[in-house]
Amino acid sequence: MKIEDVDITELSPMMQQYVEIKKEYEHELLFFRVGDFYELFFEDGLIASRELELTLTGKNAGLKERVPMCGVPYHSVKPYIERLIQKGFKVAICEQLEEAKNAKGMVRRGVIEVISKGTITSEELLNKHNNHYIAAITDYGYIYVMSYMDISTGSSYVTSILHSKEKLINEILNLGILEVVLENNEDFELINILKEQYNIEISIHQNSETEKFSHIYKNIDNDRHLKTIKNLISYLVDKELKDLSHCKEIETVYPDDYLEMDVHTIRNLELVETLRLKERTYSLIWLLDKTKTSMGSRKIKNWLIHPLKNQALIESRYDKVDILCNQFILKDKLRDCLYEVYDIERLSAKITCGGTNARDLLQLKNSLKVLPEIKEILQELEFDYELNTHQDIYELLERAIYETPPITLKEGYLIKDGFNDELSELKSIRSGGKSFLADFEAKVKESTGIKNVKVGYNKIFGYYIEVSKGQVQYVSENLNWERRQTLANCERYISPELKEKEALILNAEEKIVDLEYQLFIEIKEQIKEIVLKLKNTAEILSELDALASIAVCAEHYRLVRPKFNQDDFIDIKEGRHPVIEVVSKNAYINNDCIMDTSINTLLITGPNMSGKSTYMRQLAIIVIMAQAGFFVPAKSANLPVIDKIFTRIGASDDLVSGESTFMVEMKEAKNAICNATKNSLILFDELGRGTATYDGMSIAESILDYVSTKIKCKTLFSTHYHELTRLEQTNTAIKNVHVSAKEENDNIIFLHKIKSGAVDKSYGIHVAKLAGMPNSIITRATDILNYHETTNKDRYQEQDVMQIQMQFDDPKEDDLIKEKLDHIDPMRITPIEAMNLIFELKEIVDKKESDQ
Repeated sequence: MKIEDVDITELSPMMQQYVEIKKEYEHELLFFRVGDFYELFFEDGLIASRELELTLTGKNAGLKERVPMCGVPYHSVKPYIERLIQKGFKVAICEQLEEAKNAKGMVRRGVIEVISKGTITSEELLNKHNNHYIAAITDYGYIYVMSYMDISTGSSYVTSILHSKEKLINEILNLGILEVVLENNEDFELINILKEQYNIEISIHQNSETEKFSHIYKNIDNDRHLKTIKNLISYLVDKELKDLSHCKEIETVYPDDYLEMDVHTIRNLELVETLRLKERTYSLIWLLDKTKTSMGSRKIKNWLIHPLKNQALIESRYDKVDILCNQFILKDKLRDCLYEVYDIERLSAKITCGGTNARDLLQLKNSLKVLPEIKEILQELEFDYELNTHQDIYELLERAIYETPPITLKEGYLIKDGFNDELSELKSIRSGGKSFLADFEAKVKESTGIKNVKVGYNKIFGYYIEVSKGQVQYVSENLNWERRQTLANCERYISPELKEKEALILNAEEKIVDLEYQLFIEIKEQIKEIVLKLKNTAEILSELDALASIAVCAEHYRLVRPKFNQDDFIDIKEGRHPVIEVVSKNAYINNDCIMDTSINTLLITGPNMSGKSTYMRQLAIIVIMAQAGFFVPAKSANLPVIDKIFTRIGASDDLVSGESTFMVEMKEAKNAICNATKNSLILFDELGRGTATYDGMSIAESILDYVSTKIKCKTLFSTHYHELTRLEQTNTAIKNVHVSAKEENDNIIFLHKIKSGAVDKSYGIHVAKLAGMPNSIITRATDILNYHETTNKDRYQEQDVMQIQMQFDDPKEDDLIKEKLDHIDPMRITPIEAMNLIFELKEIVDKKESDQ
């Protein structure tokens, strides 16, 4: 049954109300509040029952046929909403806007909030390490303008991007944007890529006339930026009913201020997640994030994926880290204080957007408690931060909120005694009433002689006098008690005196709950007025936390402060890959990376598994850490300021778009070649290996020559095409280096040390042997290799192969023999066991010979 097929006039009044509200939210699942449940009807009910695995029932709604319906309890609705959001649905929350007992006729209802993937504020769905952005994008034909905002923290930005879908998508993915708002649905290609390939929610909305929350964009004078910002605000406010009063003034991001890295570079270098498992553990941010707060964790990640190009700003971070390293006692005190600080950014947003409870305000109070001490530490460190301690808010919360309040706001016990005179008076009545009940019970026992009597309470009868069956005979008519309930072992009565006191006590209890709720809302509104100041405080704390984390990493991992030069040379002594050094079970071999002004390309050769890729990644990571404000893993480092980093590392098919390894390789290489400048860094790892040998070698040589002679940027180029090493003789900007290894007893030992010069051997067969390849394959491969090296042929005819053709041993049979021998201890085997084993092995060999 669909809404469009129903005659609305035949529906019950409540269902007519539902249909009218649903018309405004056609694309959302409408959670319609009915008493203690949220109910979904018609198509929404069918979808929710299927996606949430709920029982689909029906509701009498005035029609001959029952309307499809499912529902969930209001107090446990969060997990259901979260599951729907994760599945890509939008949810509209429709609440009762008045108490049923106060309603005249139908209870007023209305949607109070729309929740989508990009506007989540629930703690359960938010990742403390990541921002959760929603973005609006406007296509101006020659540029894209993108404004993006994190509702959960109140941070907002606007930027311009060159008119390239590749660059736009790259920026969306780097920022982790979850939902994109477009003005129309005409760009099918962009919508399809974002929605189908990357599971990003797409919404269509166009309104740049709004003047709401103008404090966010008051500093923007660029009309194109202003239009996009207003469209985003209009969508959030008009369509999703968000309160953005907690959002800070929007910040304009200029891409040229930051080292540019595409999504492939961030992925290949494993800055925020590992390549294989897509997890944070063992990524670079996992190693470097020693922050004490969620705010600091997000800040340090932002620094790492947006390294600076302004040397003065980088040096400013270094100076602060240096001070923290030297003032280690103050640094530890600062970190101890920060450990007490909760996520003020998201607490502030929660206070504004709703859903705040007393425990949130307690977290805010405890966070503010340590600010005076942090301010003193900053003064001792001579840091130039103006930290507002918000003492007035702290004192307000200290006087007002109980230390152990309930989760909900309608249970009472929110506000401390003495905070409000009227509340104190009501609490006195309540406590006095309870004393009265105890005194009344004692008086009844004394005046009546009834020993088994007690005063109790339930919601049906209120306060009552309970007398056991054996004592009922002592209840005389003179007492004026009225019998209310007969139970198996007792009788229950009420008395005029008890009912009078009951009204007083129950009225006080109800008034206390209502007054405490009212006072809580007033306190929340008072904090809401200074929420932007709280945001500024949170920004300072997050930066301090990030700086202290960098200082801790410098101590733990033996990092040094790098230097920058204007002469375009790289001089790294004893550089290390920080993650591999920490997680590796073996001692890490450090390596120098020297590229003077005359050298722009290192051509790296060496065996597989010897560490070529690690060496390349190591340089890029040192550059990124240096420009992000981190100290670096080396004995010393002198670097130029790099403007862009491009990587082509590893081989992978793009299964989604159906592109082969080689096509992906060429696209990434093209991106580097077309966008790199003289100040860029390029890492090409075994370029050209995805196609035939001569094709790959030709392309690799051509690209290597172009990058070295035309672009002239710093490049690390690893290869197994040893023929390329001759380029050093004709191009002085190219330098051959290799990763050394040595052979012992037909085995290879990787030394992981970078040395000058080239190697002409890949040791591929040795690596296959290390991988456990069957001996028969290793033996044949060695024969074929010897043949080629002897005849010096690169291509050979089928008859040439036949000359060295040999019969493969069955690896399964070899493995079976090896397994039997491995389980034999010659020192313990008995003569009869040895004889049986010989017979078994002979049977295996005889069978193989008969099969041949």
